[in-house]
Formats: sequence, C-alpha cells, structure tokens
Amino acid sequence: MSDLVIEALDEHDNAAFDAYYDVYHAATAPLGDLASPWMREEYRAIIQEDATRRWNGAYLGTVDGVPVATGLLRMPLLDNLESADVDVHVLPEHQRRGHGTAMLSRLEAEAKGRGRTLLNAEAVWSYDAGPTGAGSAGGEFARSRGFALGISDVKRVLPLPVPDALLDELAEEAAPHHATYSLRSFVGRVPDELAQGWALLSASLMTEAPTGEMLREPEAPDVAAMRESEANSVLQGRTKFNTVALDAGGEVVAYTDIAASAHDPRTAYQWGTLVRRDARGHRLGVAVKVANLRLLQAEGPPLDRVTTYNAEVNGHMIGVNERLGFVPVGRLGEFQKRLS
Repeated sequence: MSDLVIEALDEHDNAAFDAYYDVYHAATAPLGDLASPWMREEYRAIIQEDATRRWNGAYLGTVDGVPVATGLLRMPLLDNLESADVDVHVLPEHQRRGHGTAMLSRLEAEAKGRGRTLLNAEAVWSYDAGPTGAGSAGGEFARSRGFALGISDVKRVLPLPVPDALLDELAEEAAPHHATYSLRSFVGRVPDELAQGWALLSASLMTEAPTGEMLREPEAPDVAAMRESEANSVLQGRTKFNTVALDAGGEVVAYTDIAASAHDPRTAYQWGTLVRRDARGHRLGVAVKVANLRLLQAEGPPLDRVTTYNAEVNGHMIGVNERLGFVPVGRLGEFQKRLS
C-alpha cells in the first residue's frame, strides 16, 4: 500500500524543481534510447510557462520526506477543452509499491476537478515488443489503470550527416512535381508574413495525421499563442529549423520543423511535417524535409542524429523517412481514458 505524500510543486522553487527533475530523470534513465526525456532547463521552462494555450501543473510525491515520484498534468486552454495529458514517473527502486497508482489517481482527481474528462497518456517499449507493447511495463500499467491503446507510433532515428548526394537525389526526384510552388527555409521565429499561414496549417497536424482510436479536436490556430510557444522554446534553449512550401499566391501549403537543444549535444527532433490537403500529390513533403535537413546541416550545431515518431499506419510518411535513412529504434503507445 502506498504511503506516498503528494504535493503540488512550486514551479519557481528551484530546489523543489531540481528534486522533481532528479526523480524524473532517474526514472527515464533505464529506458535508454527508448525514451526522449526533456533536459533539465527545458523542463523548467515548460512548467514555469504562463501560457495562453496550455496550463501545466507538476506534483511531487515523497516517502518519509524523500522524493520518489513525479506527476505532470497538462491541459489545453484554447481547444480540446475536455482533455488533459498525464505523465507519471517513479524511481526504479520504488516501483511496484503503489506510488505510480497513487500519483495517477491524484492527477485524475485534479483533472476532473478542473472539468476534464478525457485523459491522454503515453508509454514506450522496445521495437521488438510490437505495436501493442504487450508485456511492457509502461503499457501494462496504463491498461491496468483503465487506459486503452489508441494508436501505436514508431520511434525512428536518422544518423547525421545525411549525405549531400542523397539529398540531391531526393530533391531532383521531387522538383518536377512542384514546379509551381516555392520553398523557403529559415531559422527560429516564423516571419510575420508567414505567421497566419503557419498557425493555420500546424494547428491541424494532430487531426490530419493518423489518430487511430484517439479522440482529438483540431487545435485552434492562434498567432499570439504561437509567439508564446516560440518565446518558451528560446527559454528552453531550443533552436528551430523550418521550411515551408508556398503556392503561387504566397500561401503556406506545407511545412516542416526540426528543433535542436543547447542542452543536448547529440540529438535534434523532427517535429511536424504536413502538406495541406489541396496541395498533396506534388512531393512537397519530401521537398520541405530535404530542404530543412540541408538547413540544419548548414546552420545548425554538430549533431549525431534526428529523432522522429510516426504512427504505425502512416505509410506515406514512413516511406519518406526511410528514403532519408531513418531506422526504427523503439515504439510509443498513445493511450486514452474516459473519466466517469
């Protein structure tokens, strides 16, 4: 039976945050490359953010005054207003004592008290465990607490640098198909003249990409919220590398972005890639990804790899990524639970 004492974290108490982060980091360390944990200063900026788009609440669990468990509750504020994301970690040596269950129960109560009835959670497991992750610790814990697997993603890694010859080959194959479109790459903040188009397109990513059984609404496009997110990325020490495709009228019809962190010398993360429905069939997905990798390799820090996640069923994007050289290294399950 858990004797966990759970308290809301004062996100501006640096000592308390460091204790929280130390538990989080120690809990993810045994997962190795299966996990992609936030770096300390990235996480600090997240939970200290006072944002228009999202509310964050962190909780620390202690036993006899010793920190052993963490919980994070994140709630969108502009859309998906019945939803909340939950994340629980327990020190390896304190697992299987009910602490994870106790922390999750606290997060569920907090979410319900704030009017949220649809909970989202994630768990990782080895690639060889297959799409369902049967027998994996994280997946089985989620199921035991009433969560159902909504969709399975594959984690893939691209070794850097990508040979110029391969990028040239892919760009040349795609070019004849998008002659009436132009590509534009830039580092950091989205230029003002592209901001509305970027916000409109990127807001639809979570529902335009495969969702499986997950219940999701499109995000509300909001330039002010996007600017807040960009500012928070700077506080996190992240630099974004971006490429868009523009139609003849200058509208954004495709985008892709990669984030590199000043706190992680090895890894950049491929974030979104999306082509607007009426512009598909012109190889724009390949074109923007190739151009963006060129930008990263020309202007970014020296890195070992790019990490990305694709839904198991997203055959088109998986095909693009495999042409670029991405290889599977693990899986991530997206789970959902309806609170009564």
